[in-house]
Amino acid sequence: MPKIVIFSFFSGVGILDLAFENSGYDIVFVNEYETRFMEAYQYTRQQLNMKEPLYRYSTKSSMVYTKRKNKKKLLNMIQKEKDKGNMVGFIGGPPCPDFSIGGKNEGASGKHGRLTKTYFDLITRCQPDFFMFENVKGLVRTEKHKKFYHEMKMKITHSGYVISDKVINALSHAVPQSRERVIMIGFRENLLRDAKIFDIDKYNHFTFPWKKHEAYDSNEILKMDWPDVEEFVENIDRDFIYNVPVELTVEYWFRLNDVEHHPNQIDQFEVKKGIRKISDIEEGDTRRKSFKRLHRWRYSPTAAYGNNEVHLHPYKARRLSVAEAMAIQSLPANFVLPENIPLTYKFKMIGNGVPYLMAIDIALTLHEVIEDIIKNLEV
Repeated sequence: MPKIVIFSFFSGVGILDLAFENSGYDIVFVNEYETRFMEAYQYTRQQLNMKEPLYRYSTKSSMVYTKRKNKKKLLNMIQKEKDKGNMVGFIGGPPCPDFSIGGKNEGASGKHGRLTKTYFDLITRCQPDFFMFENVKGLVRTEKHKKFYHEMKMKITHSGYVISDKVINALSHAVPQSRERVIMIGFRENLLRDAKIFDIDKYNHFTFPWKKHEAYDSNEILKMDWPDVEEFVENIDRDFIYNVPVELTVEYWFRLNDVEHHPNQIDQFEVKKGIRKISDIEEGDTRRKSFKRLHRWRYSPTAAYGNNEVHLHPYKARRLSVAEAMAIQSLPANFVLPENIPLTYKFKMIGNGVPYLMAIDIALTLHEVIEDIIKNLEV
């Protein structure tokens, strides 16, 4: 069986990459422009005893790989893998504040919005066998951005790809967080047509088996009788007495990851002013844009710690720690960030990542599809 190798762009701290690597892929190239993120990425790989990417790490802007000199280097790396008989894929989630409802909302013309086009340019010019694209739901649910997203879909299908896309809630994948992301999977058209494992419509769309590894139906989860707001009393105990999946709750993951003894538990922003004010916010009151107090026996709202988004601990008079944020992202307990990274960056890199269990399920489903393609092409 050929290897399935990954060229990773906008890699962040590597949550998506870790999920793919733990699902049977081989990460061979990593591109992340933010040096602090790359520093943390390399540290976490070392701590987890992951092997180094064959073609190493790049902190160049992804845009340089659309230019002649660097594009040639990238194409040479891709061709080396194809010459080995390997399947080559791109994965990436370009920075998304320009498409986020809670972000700058500048769209495709924004500083970060332009990087989404860059990612699709890389795909069309380098022609990997498959790709995955991830971004915020605002890209497909905000009228301002729908046109741009449609243009990108047209661009990619006219460049020889068949695609499938879907807005997915992380709750469906046993993540204790209601977080919707748009995911697009694409394959070279000839691969999917020759393998004959999917019907392809006139728009070059196919139906990817998105639900194959889902643990829950997020729509049903959201309808359940979750606990409402309750008085905040510091360090008070509250038993789990609810008819909802306990594994989708904040407290379940705090205990599962033993956050109190996690190395990144000490990474907390102090509330120097307004301690009395935040103590007035009830447990489970997540109505405001910021300073949302989580409920221990409920899932978290989207854990995106930028644009002044602040989550408060359910039963302590403080903000969440980095270890607690990582638990809400369903990261394994042995995922640790280095001490010397500034606290703002730690929260940003965790909040920017794809929830780990969600990424695992997508990576596994995609891997099974690729295996089917390979088998059918060998017949």
